[in-house]
Amino acid sequence: FFLLPGRPQDSLPPFLEEWGVSLAVTDFDPLREKREWVREVMERCECGFEEVDAHNIIPCWVASPKQEFAAYTFRPKVRLHLNDFLDRAPTPHASLPWPGDVPETDIEGPLKSIGDQADPHWQGGTRRARSALNSFLETRLAGYASQRNDPNLGGQSQLSPYLHFGMISALEVALAVMGSSAHQEDKGAFLEELIVRRELSDNFCHYNPWYDSEEGFPGWAKDTLRQHLKDRREYLYTQEELERSETHDPLWNAAQTQMVVQGKMHGWLRMYWAKKVLEWTETPGDALRIVNSLNNRYEMDGRDPNGYTGAAWSIGGVHDRAWSERPVFGKVRYMNLNGAYRKFDVDLFVERYSDLI
Repeated sequence: FFLLPGRPQDSLPPFLEEWGVSLAVTDFDPLREKREWVREVMERCECGFEEVDAHNIIPCWVASPKQEFAAYTFRPKVRLHLNDFLDRAPTPHASLPWPGDVPETDIEGPLKSIGDQADPHWQGGTRRARSALNSFLETRLAGYASQRNDPNLGGQSQLSPYLHFGMISALEVALAVMGSSAHQEDKGAFLEELIVRRELSDNFCHYNPWYDSEEGFPGWAKDTLRQHLKDRREYLYTQEELERSETHDPLWNAAQTQMVVQGKMHGWLRMYWAKKVLEWTETPGDALRIVNSLNNRYEMDGRDPNGYTGAAWSIGGVHDRAWSERPVFGKVRYMNLNGAYRKFDVDLFVERYSDLI
């Protein structure tokens, strides 16, 4: 293991040349910065260079050759290819010794250079990822279909940071869930999110270069949001006020606090949270920028296609349809506090985080 400092496009090509590497292999990532790294490294290195997609179960370019309109157009393509890729990775037959001295890796130095970034709620590594998977299989997969959307029940898998950082593969998780004794409805609900929804996010970011911009919204959403730009906003907040959980909405404040303190936010609340930012900022562009900024700063699974796609769904109607027209939102789907009260015990959730605000 070598830990190379600096930008990949600057540090990796000299390393490959120094050691006479004949083939470099990298994992696929649809996000702009990572794709730029890969492009520049490929241009600067003399050896062979291959990109594989171990981030998804079905390679993104195999699942679909274009941006999909919604989950219902993507799902049949997943079903068409899925069985071809639901195989455990083969065990390597042999390993070759590195042709030289491998220096002792200095982990502490680079960690100190970026300051104290440790989060007490999350610890990394494949061992802990598999422990989290086993905990989910044993205690929360049963009942997942009916309980996953209640933020008070803690029914989610808690695996997204481990998937984001590559500490466990979606394939390993999927095979474990499929082989479990849970009810088929629960397994199906989880696999829909792990495979269809997650890989749909990669599809969006891979084929839409404006995945973090208003330009990436579908035409109907851009039109309807533009028509309602001058609508009166009852409340307007700055990014700093939002970051400090200083709004009139106790549920939003609690969700924001959970994200800042614990590095996570329940999936349903993340949609509500993002849509309220659209309601409380002057333009959809401002809302998208703030949501992505806060999500990427505080979420342990931030800077991920799931996050960018979720923001684009909440604010710009990506993978969604037009709904009844209303102020500010136009025909983009609306969510409100009364709807949250009908879904779960809002007061209980707010009370849990009120002392931390």
